[in-house]
Amino acid sequence: MKLDVWLLLGAGVVIAAIVAVRVAHRSGLPSLLIFLGLGVLIGESGLGLQFENPELAQQAGLIALAIILAEGGLTTTWSHVKGSIPTALVLATVGVGVSIAAVAIPVHLILGMDMRTSLLLGAVLASTDAAAVFSVLRRLPLPSRLAGILEAESGLNDAPTVIAVVLLSASASPSLGGALFEVLSELVVGTVVGLAVAPLGAYALRRIALPISGLYPIAVLALAFVAYAGAVLLHGSGFLAIYLASLVMGNSRMPHRAASRGFAEGVAWLAQIGLFVMLGMLASPSEMPSAIVPGLVAGLILVVVARPLSIMISALLVRLARLDRLKWREQAFLSWAGLRGAVPIVLATIPWAATSVDDGTAKFVFNEVFVIVVVYTLVQGPTLPFVAKKLGLTTPDEARDLEVESAPLEELNADLLQVRVPPTSKLHGVEIFELRLPADAQVTLIVRDGRTFVPSDSTRIRVDDQLLIVTAAACREVVERRMRAISRKGKLAGWFGEVGA
Repeated sequence: MKLDVWLLLGAGVVIAAIVAVRVAHRSGLPSLLIFLGLGVLIGESGLGLQFENPELAQQAGLIALAIILAEGGLTTTWSHVKGSIPTALVLATVGVGVSIAAVAIPVHLILGMDMRTSLLLGAVLASTDAAAVFSVLRRLPLPSRLAGILEAESGLNDAPTVIAVVLLSASASPSLGGALFEVLSELVVGTVVGLAVAPLGAYALRRIALPISGLYPIAVLALAFVAYAGAVLLHGSGFLAIYLASLVMGNSRMPHRAASRGFAEGVAWLAQIGLFVMLGMLASPSEMPSAIVPGLVAGLILVVVARPLSIMISALLVRLARLDRLKWREQAFLSWAGLRGAVPIVLATIPWAATSVDDGTAKFVFNEVFVIVVVYTLVQGPTLPFVAKKLGLTTPDEARDLEVESAPLEELNADLLQVRVPPTSKLHGVEIFELRLPADAQVTLIVRDGRTFVPSDSTRIRVDDQLLIVTAAACREVVERRMRAISRKGKLAGWFGEVGA
């Protein structure tokens, strides 16, 4: 096939995927399912394009996942997740180990798989997917602490999961002690490399004046991959290194930081589209029927047993260590929000590409994982808003970040916040001057009944109003606390001891 035909086909797939994102956003359907469907459509059972190269799929998939993790780190606000890091770390380490065992043992007993294959399946399914979590949860009005746990966990748990899958796919499986030492050493090396590259890179970008602003986003992404490749060469975790490096750079004082984040988001979307389409092409629909029942059983074990058990044990550990205290409602939501996406499917190509694992067994594991991801993403993704609401965890009046490319907020060291007034909020009826915001914060715009206007000090806030607040970065936390306090107790919140914590 000629190059121009491939270019036309590739451009058509990307455009179709972009349109699909819009459809998925309106319908609540996770876009990854549409991307997978596009891949199946143009694969062997659709247009007939043959692609059955697990080695190439593995390498391309790992690079795409690295890009997605880099984008996740660059676009994560440290102040939102720093309080969630201890819990996320426990979930990404102890939780992963518990999940592997909690899947492997029932699968071995119920489905009759040998123990090594059962452990391999548990390891492949242990990681939550960063792309799925970021795309779904960032649209939900969740408390920042809970959203931070899920975001940080999805960024951190890829590293130990990949190490576990590689070890279980090796021809000579190490002892338990050897495996734990290998995991620990790779995580330590990845952490050191990521935290070493990021500050040096941010410092260099501040000191070196590049002639074209568009070079800064490219330099930031290149530095992230310096961390990834450097860690891998030193036998460390590249995934952990690139996520930590991107997280540090994304929250450092760098020139054109907003542009770097926007560029990373665009590249990550392209990586997601290519990744899911490729995995859809790799799948063989004719072989899927035999994997449906085992996949549904294994997925049910994962969702009903393994994920809740890993959450409960992790929550108990962080509570005993006095690092955090998760309420039962938060544990229930964390259990249901453990979304699986491209990561398990990519990880399933590792044993398929390894010569030490029987090809038929590895292909069956891949088919099982594909069924699990499709079915349970279809079940879990669209129901997350409903579950969060039923558990009383939604916070529609919580301030959220807005990306405004045309406003020089970054240069002014300011933030733009959006607050929607829900029906139960006591912000209703409060006049603007009664908010008593800091001197460096101002309600600049109100959107009411489809009409936008600039409020005066005597303007009364109403239910369903959307308030845009410009605040100096230094007093942002004070503004958020004040808005929460008034939303709960009204304009006399301070008299009732409510401080918006």
